[in-house]
Formats: sequence, C-alpha cells, structure tokens
Amino acid sequence: MGKLKLGVIFGGMSTEHEVSVVSGKNILENLDKEKYQVYPIYIDKTGNWFKYIGDYNSLTMGCVPKELTKIDNLIEYLKKMDVVFPVLHGLYGEDGTIQGLLELINIPYVGCRVLASSICMDKVYTKIILEKAGIKQTKSIYIRKNKENYVYINNDFDEETLQLDEICKKIENEIKYPMFVKPSNSGSSVGVSKANSLKSLQYAIVEAAKYDYKILVEEGIEGKEVECAVLGNENVTAGEVGEIKPADEFYSFDAKYNNENSKTIIPANIPEETKNRIKETSIKAFKAINGTGLARVDFFVEKQTGEIVLNEINTMPGFTQISMYPKLMEAHGITYTELLNKLVMLAIEK
Repeated sequence: MGKLKLGVIFGGMSTEHEVSVVSGKNILENLDKEKYQVYPIYIDKTGNWFKYIGDYNSLTMGCVPKELTKIDNLIEYLKKMDVVFPVLHGLYGEDGTIQGLLELINIPYVGCRVLASSICMDKVYTKIILEKAGIKQTKSIYIRKNKENYVYINNDFDEETLQLDEICKKIENEIKYPMFVKPSNSGSSVGVSKANSLKSLQYAIVEAAKYDYKILVEEGIEGKEVECAVLGNENVTAGEVGEIKPADEFYSFDAKYNNENSKTIIPANIPEETKNRIKETSIKAFKAINGTGLARVDFFVEKQTGEIVLNEINTMPGFTQISMYPKLMEAHGITYTELLNKLVMLAIEK
C-alpha cells in the first residue's frame, strides 16, 4: 500500500491565523513521513489558497509565509488528497465552513463535522445544547449588537432593544461581578475582557462587538481552570486533565502565547474523583454536540464547592508547542506522532 496523500491546511482568515500557522508547523514536523505524502496548504488572511513549499522551521508566530505557489484550481487540487487535516482555528475554519466544503467534494478530514463545528464555534448555541444535556455551565446573558444599540435576549428568546448604559444596568441586575464578556464566535480568548465595574463592563461589551455582533456575558467563577482532551468517533476516550495557571487575571491571548509566566500543570492538582467526573462530562458533552475526532473541553472547578462547571468546547484545539491538547494526550500515553496517526485514521473511519 502506498503513502496516503495528506493535505495539511493552516493559516486562514480568522483572528487566530498566527496560532494556526504554528499549529500547522508542529503537525507538519511530527507527521510520520513513512505513512504520508504531505501537502502543506496555506490560506492567507484574505482567503487566498497556496501550496507552501518552504522550510517548516520558518513557520513561526507572527510570520507571513513567503515561499508559496498559488493554487489555481482549488477543488481539483483538494480532490487529489486521500485525507485532509484542516488545522484552522476560529471562523472560516473551526465553524463548519471548511468542513462543508470538504463534505461537498467527498474528502475525509480530521475533526468534527459541520454541525458540531458550527455549534461549538458559537458559544451561545453551545450553551443551549449543553443545557439540554443537563451539564452545569456558567450563568450568562446573551446580547446582540444592532447598529448603535444592543438587543437583550432572554431565555425564551424574546428581544428588547436598549442603549449601552441600559443594557449594562440590566446585566448588573441579573449576574454578579466579576463578569467575562466574550464574542460569541471567537477563540484563543480574542476579544475577551474581564469586567469588575459598570465602566469596565461597558468597555468590554464595546470591545467584544469588534469581533462579533453576538456577545456573551458570563458571571465569573472563583476556582481552578482545567482542560480535558477527548479523542474518538463512536468510542470516545478522555485523556489526562490539565490545570491552567495564567500569569494575567485570566487566560487571555497574551497570557497564553506571550507571557512565559503562565503555566500548565499536568495532571491537574485536583482530587481523583473530580478528575473522573471531568472526564465523564467531557465525553458526554462531546457526544451531545455530535463530536467526532477530537476536542478539548474546558472547565472550572469551583473553589468553595468543588463542583465542575463547563466553560467551552474547542473542536480544533491548538497544536503549538505550548498547546494543552497534545500535551494531555501525551500524558495519557499517546505521543504526538501517534496522536496524528490516530486522528487521520479516525477521519477515514468517519
């Protein structure tokens, strides 16, 4: 049997473009070259597709890849592949769009399918599904930017249009500070702010609206931030549970990628019983959103009660040198290269 033709797609049009480039580099370097004929594919920030023909080492955080050849007939080029690994984070990559393209041309691909990808990209709709599954989550409020005003949406999806100061007062009456304000469709904590007062809440909402017109305001939780890796299609395995120790007030983009004082602890310093509940809940949540392939499921462990609260599900987590997903799987006994092999096989099986 010959080598599988594997396309690795990285870059993309989202705010996580730079992270995707580094994830792509690490995957390209760790793939088993005895098994795969690898085709690196780069998408620039404006959506142009290229064959990447350069050295993998030059793919660093913040770089603009230069050694490129334009792909003239994208569909025909993709159809040459046996399988594709779309290591794209955020919009136009993790939200079901590229998954839909690959479905249309009948190419197997790594990761969740269209429905699960689109649900988990949108934090508001993730919450709706997980609430139905009976999984505990942070208390939250959903608002939407509409020109100069904001629309408050209640649990019955009734709408009320308000000005910024009015909607902030309404939020203050329903949830407590500190609050976290997030664009509904974003990743790597881009556009996320912590609010401790009315003034900072107003600022945080305006900031989040720069990235998405749909905004989620969540009540802060005092406790540990932990993450769990899951792997599989029908038979899903939960890997190790890791703990995040952000150098900043929370695990912002800068804290993740630019602050060396941020730390990860694997395994997490929590009771074994709590760890097992996190693993079980991760698998339940993954199946509830109809996940396939992989995901990283993020939780809080409440300081006072020890209760676990699901924060979010990432259907294409980072694969950089500091990313938790491959580290958690390695702690579970699966090396980086073995993990990539398993993901490719799951893609073909799916």
